Amino acid sequence: MAESSGENIIPINIEEEMRGAYIDYSMSVIISRALPDVRDGLKPVHRRVLYGMSDLGVNYNRAHKKSARIVGEVLGKYHPHGDSSVYGTMVRMAQPWSLRYPLVDGQGNFGSVDGDNPAAMRYTEARLKRLAEELLSDLGKDTVDFVPNFDDSLSEPSVLPSKFPNLLVNGSSGIAVGMATNMAPHNLSEVIDGTLAYIDNNDITIPELIEYIKAPDFPTGGTIYGYQGVKSAFETGRGSIIMRAKAYFDVTKTGKEQIIVTEIPYMTNKAAMIERIAGLINDKKLDGISDIRDESDRDGMRVVFDLKKDAIPNIVLNHLYKYTPLQSSFGVNNVALVKGRPVLLNLKDLIKHYVDHRVVVVTRRTEYELREAEKRAHILEGLLIALDNLDAVITLIRNSRDPEAAKIGLIEQFSLSEIQAKAILDMRLQRLTGLERDKIVKEYEEIMLLITDLKDILANDWRKFEIIKNELIEIKERYGDERRTKIEFAAEEFSDEDMIPDEEMLITISHEGYIKRTPLAEYRTQTRGGVGSRGVKTKDTDFTEHLFSATMLNYLLIFTEYGKLFWMKVYEVPEGSKTSKGRPIQNLISLENGDSIRSVINVKTLSNEDYINNNYLIMCTEQGTIKKTLLEAYSRPRTNGIIAISINEGDRLLDVALTNGDNDIVIASSAGRAVRFNEKGVRPMGRTAAGVRGINLNDPDNKVIGMVCISREDAQLLVVSENGFGKRSAIDSYRVTNRGGKGVSTMNATDKVGKLVAIREVTEQDDLMIITRNGIAIRMSVLDIRQAGRNTQGVKLIRLNSSDEITSVTRILKDPDEKAEIELDENGDPIVNEAVIVANLEEGDNIEGTEEDVEDTLDEEDEGAEGEDSEDDEV
Repeated sequence: MAESSGENIIPINIEEEMRGAYIDYSMSVIISRALPDVRDGLKPVHRRVLYGMSDLGVNYNRAHKKSARIVGEVLGKYHPHGDSSVYGTMVRMAQPWSLRYPLVDGQGNFGSVDGDNPAAMRYTEARLKRLAEELLSDLGKDTVDFVPNFDDSLSEPSVLPSKFPNLLVNGSSGIAVGMATNMAPHNLSEVIDGTLAYIDNNDITIPELIEYIKAPDFPTGGTIYGYQGVKSAFETGRGSIIMRAKAYFDVTKTGKEQIIVTEIPYMTNKAAMIERIAGLINDKKLDGISDIRDESDRDGMRVVFDLKKDAIPNIVLNHLYKYTPLQSSFGVNNVALVKGRPVLLNLKDLIKHYVDHRVVVVTRRTEYELREAEKRAHILEGLLIALDNLDAVITLIRNSRDPEAAKIGLIEQFSLSEIQAKAILDMRLQRLTGLERDKIVKEYEEIMLLITDLKDILANDWRKFEIIKNELIEIKERYGDERRTKIEFAAEEFSDEDMIPDEEMLITISHEGYIKRTPLAEYRTQTRGGVGSRGVKTKDTDFTEHLFSATMLNYLLIFTEYGKLFWMKVYEVPEGSKTSKGRPIQNLISLENGDSIRSVINVKTLSNEDYINNNYLIMCTEQGTIKKTLLEAYSRPRTNGIIAISINEGDRLLDVALTNGDNDIVIASSAGRAVRFNEKGVRPMGRTAAGVRGINLNDPDNKVIGMVCISREDAQLLVVSENGFGKRSAIDSYRVTNRGGKGVSTMNATDKVGKLVAIREVTEQDDLMIITRNGIAIRMSVLDIRQAGRNTQGVKLIRLNSSDEITSVTRILKDPDEKAEIELDENGDPIVNEAVIVANLEEGDNIEGTEEDVEDTLDEEDEGAEGEDSEDDEV
């Protein structure tokens, strides 16, 4: 194209132009918008709002003025941007949940912690807080530089004198270009104490400063959980601080447990938080909460969580912290402008730059006051000369043609300056009295002392620091308060276990799949032969099938009849009383239709590599198959479970034991026979393998009833029959053979004794819990069961109704402090109190006549005692 007349087109590189333009824009945003100045802790818009309010005269001791008037003043004079930015800034400085120490005193609707918008600026009013005036103090004494405003018609301060470290006290946040800042608020008293300590010792270390400034102090209170983030922020200027709501537990008059939240994390919208939690509850991602209410009022915040009957308050609160805004993190990024450049600052840097600023302010203020004092002293000196020569001065003035001639005459005759001469001419006649003369003399003497003092301040840095310290102490005494945010120093990654005492529980699982845990202390010890207390309420068709003890923090490895494995922590099992039914286990794990729980074992940990690679799981099926696999193969929990063993058709998993790789295993059958062999005879297999033969049953009606892993030197074998007979025998009486044999006789399964139903490893320090099909439970000491030989029939452990039978026996570790409710006769034998037994029965239960203990010795041959040496018969 042809150039038009007079045009001068200069071709430029667009890349360079965009780079230059963007850098200019970036620097403008960084310096003039988004980042605070390290000296007063304010961004330009905050500084202009405060200065504009001061200029308008809306001080703390004056009446409030309409916010629209203030915004208009700031917009028209200093901040040529949108009115919403100015009003929003002023509103935030008035919100006590946004600033730790608000700088604006608002009147009207200035929003809420629920995120409600403030009323329009035509409705609200505002004035400065008294603390804000401490930022503006001495502004008229040439303490800071003033710069022209946007149209050069006025001037505004480039920084405020700031009598207290506002940047540390109120913090700041902003997003610039290529950088951002996020500075936490702190307690005023602590910050001043730290600043005083720095002034006394400029070489103070950050750990020493932390003794004064403990941690951030948020306006909404709450708790700082863990100190590592705080320490990192103080030392480097960056760190992540975990904040938590303040909560406590309460119980209503009706017995319902509640979690009450009274303080929430900083910058958290309460209404949005409650909505988020309600959504998680509705989506079944949070369990244990039946209702949530916001009961906050003018007296304070109060958010109430009603808990379900079986919920554990500690667990629910833990999950609230883990999955909701009740716990959030504050990412500290201490970036501020130092001499116009953005710098990342640690705690000591922030204090140092503030103190340096105050030294400049005090120096400039002192220089200003010295200049003013010297001016006044100069005038007073002229007045004193005039008073000493009063008659001559009056005559000279009277004879002068005009004021200018009088001024010249005074200057020439008395060697005065023009300022002094003008002051004499401006002096009122009443100053000529003797009393007024004395006042001038006294003022002159005082001002000369002041001049000497001001010069001393300028000459000695320690005087300046003393002034700074005294002003800080005065600020602390006037505005200091107690810390709102509490600190929990010792904190690691939070988990449910942190809130749970590792108490011993009794886990009960019924035949129809109801599970519960009950504190072991609820069961009192009774003597052998007692009827027992009601342990479980069951339906006519249901009965308790599994009963064992575990501590709250144990892992439960739940094995099913179909050979599947599920994981569960004990505290995840719903708690119930002795007489409660429990909850369907199908609600807790993904159990298939027709499947049922066959074995549950306790594992302390699944994360210790040494532990899981040196321990094994031994599994036994009803048809006598046995399998051995490393625990490591089962150490990765999955919600839907995994295949633990491949089960052949017509078989089912019966029992599982945790071993160290060198244990003896005893497998017993319902026909009263048992085989003992070392587990080294079973090679380790993969997770889904079927296993090898463990015992030869020989009879289709015969089946395996239990497996024992012998792990204690002082252990004995306890066997119990379905009709209530039992005995304990030395393990050595069961000699070690090869796996796959028929075994030796362990109890004669006659019609009177019944078939064998349980085999357990016990010691004299153990207790037993025996439970029947009708749900009757009895706890007894192993010492109450007489030790007998392998071929004896045993003694009666519990009296049963004709329709009842024993279904479950478990070993319980005895509490050494627990005292059994046992009375002894004169021969030292236990006395059974029939009145107590009757009292323990419920309506509909019957008591059969007392049978004498039977110890019939059986002369049966030990068939198959040697067992059958078999190869690895893969099943």
